Parts: sequence; C-alpha cells; structure tokens
Amino acid sequence: MTDYVQVATATPAREQAVDLAKGAVKGRLAAGSQIIGPVGSVFWHLGEFGEGEEWRLLLTTTTDRYPELEKYLLEHHPWDNPQVIAVPITQGAPRCLQWIENSVCES
Repeated sequence: MTDYVQVATATPAREQAVDLAKGAVKGRLAAGSQIIGPVGSVFWHLGEFGEGEEWRLLLTTTTDRYPELEKYLLEHHPWDNPQVIAVPITQGAPRCLQWIENSVCES
C-alpha cells in the first residue's frame, strides 16, 4: 500500500471548488490542491444519461489523512452524492512526498 494518494472530486462552479480546496488545505487534510476547468462531463445520474460542465478538484494527502479528507469533502460538497475517489501515488520526488507528509501532519 502507498503512503500517499491523489483525491479527485468535481463541483458545478469554480468558487465551490476553491472553497473546498481552501478548507481542506487550511485544515491540513490536504497538502495542496489544483482546480481544473471547466471540464466536460458525461455521466449516468439517478438512472438518467447526462452531460455538463464541472470544475475538477485534485488534492494530495496521505493515506492516514484520507478518511478525514473524504468526510470533509462529503460534508461540505454542494452535491448530495459527489464522486470522491483516491488513487495511489506510487512514485514521487522524495522532497515532494516529504512536503505532503509535513503539510498534513496534525501537530
């Protein structure tokens, strides 16, 4: 298992993505965040096919802090059932990985 993950979600508006990112980083749940968009989205939702534009939010954290970050995102997200997924970071520059570790420590 990896010690670091990149977490992804999306919001309907840029300001909502920025707010989620600020809260996560200030709360030391994530070391940093990138907001990308708008991006096109094609999906199934509530049994119906849809498409639209979203703002993609990527956050980096440790596997130890992921459960708290997930909880924060689900509690503060504008959607009732947002996609929140984490993918392992299998490699990274040692100084970058140390930055992630130091940034999310609870001290």
